[in-house]
Amino acid sequence: MSKAIKSKICKCLQTGSKLVIADNSGAKEIQIINVYKYKGVKRRISKGGIGDIFIGAVTKGKPEIKHKLEMAIIIRQRKAIARADGTRVKFEDNAAVLVKDRKIAEPKGTIVKGPVAREVTERFSKLSKVCKVIV
Repeated sequence: MSKAIKSKICKCLQTGSKLVIADNSGAKEIQIINVYKYKGVKRRISKGGIGDIFIGAVTKGKPEIKHKLEMAIIIRQRKAIARADGTRVKFEDNAAVLVKDRKIAEPKGTIVKGPVAREVTERFSKLSKVCKVIV
């Protein structure tokens, strides 16, 4: 079960955005199709930010995983997020990690490359086990 995020997350990644895959699952790039639990009005494009689960199409990667629909979690975004203590954190790229199931949020890969936002590891505890750098 996912927990609430204490920081103010700007929802800057919308449908059609391409993200780098930061784990060793075989995919290299994914395009957002739909963000889970997005609440908006009719015909509004769904948007997501750090800690959101989405369904996407793999655009680059190994042939067996390419062009397939996969679930993923956003772990980094370029737009700054405001934390409760007043600090702002932003990353140099937009990145995601593939997961097996959206309810359990267990990652498909065994290693996550690059830093991961602390808000994501607080929300999904199984993801924090494979992360090396938590910012």
